[in-house]
Amino acid sequence: MEVLDGDVVRTNLTKGLGFSKEDRDENVRRIGFVCGLLSKHGAVAISAVIAPYRSVRDEVRSRIDTFVEIYVSTPLEICIERDVKGMYKKALAGEIRNFTGVDDPYEPPLNPEVVIDTQRESPRESAARVLLKLEHMRLIAPAQDFSPALLEEVQDVTTDVGYVVS
Repeated sequence: MEVLDGDVVRTNLTKGLGFSKEDRDENVRRIGFVCGLLSKHGAVAISAVIAPYRSVRDEVRSRIDTFVEIYVSTPLEICIERDVKGMYKKALAGEIRNFTGVDDPYEPPLNPEVVIDTQRESPRESAARVLLKLEHMRLIAPAQDFSPALLEEVQDVTTDVGYVVS
């Protein structure tokens, strides 16, 4: 299993892209391309990125047979509370423009395979649900119990807003 964290990807794979709609779409396309390559070779690739536009998510879905969309549903107020980088504070003060959920839209998926409600379940419970879905879809081997390390890795993904590709 490979986890592609949005911040790490922006530093190494999509450096130079900004946050315009066009650049965000290109960011998602590139990440989707890498996830598609990994999945063709039998790996499960989990992409933990903010992908605000439905059309580009659907475009990536059309290219990957084993695409699994996990919608991490988190109200704006909760995103602001959890914001360790202070990005929402800057966006709300007008210091950052085109910020998802503030002055740029987030288009929720219409039919995600899993919806994570971060207000009703713990990150560990969310991670277990994601892994169970992947297991039911036969994308990962069945396990009696998921290892703490695997749960922690997926748990980090389910506390973000974004989508998962496998």
